[in-house]
Amino acid sequence: MKKIYLDNNATTPLDPAVLEAMLPYLREDFGNPSSIHQFGRKIKVAIEEAREKVANLIGAEPLEIIFTSCGSESDNMAIKGVASYLSKKKGNHIITSQIEHPAVLETCQFLEKNGYEVTYVSVDKYGTVDLQEIEDAVKESTILITIMHGNNEIGTVQPLKDIGEIAKKHGIYFHTDAVQSAGKIPTKVDELGVDLLSLAGHKLHGPKGVGALYVKKRTRMHYLINGGHQERGRRAGTENVAGIVGLGAACEIAGKEMESEAKRLTVIRDALYKGIMERIPDVQLNGHPTNRLPTTLNMSFKYVEGESLLINLDLKGVAISTGSACSSGSLEPSHVLLALKIPHEIIHGSLRFSFGRFNKPEEVDYVLEVLPPIVEKMRDMSPLWDKKKVSLGE
Repeated sequence: MKKIYLDNNATTPLDPAVLEAMLPYLREDFGNPSSIHQFGRKIKVAIEEAREKVANLIGAEPLEIIFTSCGSESDNMAIKGVASYLSKKKGNHIITSQIEHPAVLETCQFLEKNGYEVTYVSVDKYGTVDLQEIEDAVKESTILITIMHGNNEIGTVQPLKDIGEIAKKHGIYFHTDAVQSAGKIPTKVDELGVDLLSLAGHKLHGPKGVGALYVKKRTRMHYLINGGHQERGRRAGTENVAGIVGLGAACEIAGKEMESEAKRLTVIRDALYKGIMERIPDVQLNGHPTNRLPTTLNMSFKYVEGESLLINLDLKGVAISTGSACSSGSLEPSHVLLALKIPHEIIHGSLRFSFGRFNKPEEVDYVLEVLPPIVEKMRDMSPLWDKKKVSLGE
């Protein structure tokens, strides 16, 4: 049976070149980077080289990069860190959107329970935030705007440069969750106008368990983990050396291949979209038709359950998702698709196909071979499909 992995927004396979870069730090180069002897100094050099590679990907300076355990930690550090520092100095109001990753939404909800005020701006039918709504939400007590770059479920890319201009005009810190976009589309921090940016290794063919937070020079914040001098006192704890080296290697590769990969994956993504539209009736695209990540295709198949489609595709060797991997197991409909005002019954028939460096065009051909009969079979079992046929007089 074929094995086709189309769930790269959940996690990406580790690039063999990244693994090769990591292996010495899992074997012979075992020193603690805080040690001043030769074993530790060698490891410290490797960490700083990785820091430079991460910084290069996003157009930052190496000292502006803090290594973390994942994107969620980076989001938490950015939001809680700024909120804690500024709450007694400026205010307690945060602006975010309704379609953020749970690492942002649940952090904001946590802060709400602890006396902060949060405004959740809406999005249009394509998942794009309303700039005027952000502008109107700003008040004297606003301390942070946090809006993701590319959405993990639908791929819509937000107008960060315009949001950054709003933040700058009002003297407000601006954070973006770029976990899905870093290494896939340009994410230069100065061009985007952000003060803080989160990314994660396992979303760009690096290892799990490592991430990074960009913090622009002179950005004032508190830090989450205390206890040591690592990361210039900004995140205590012995570093995940192999993971950090792997993240650096992954960022270096992504930076070199981003332009060509974006073009290649757009062709693959659009071929799947076109094939589905030609072969399967009653389907719809979720998200922006053009302004979206080259890696992401989210579609709703009406009159059928997405989980049934997922299971049947898995039996054919195709791995996809019904939405965010971070929300798997939840019976609640996607908060992202709800924000797009898509009806519940259509949301439940949604699938997310997400692509990465190792996907090939022929894999799309196989999906287009097996998916239409699965949809037809599931619809034949659906009472909603029967009602549709009756209403059409079939």
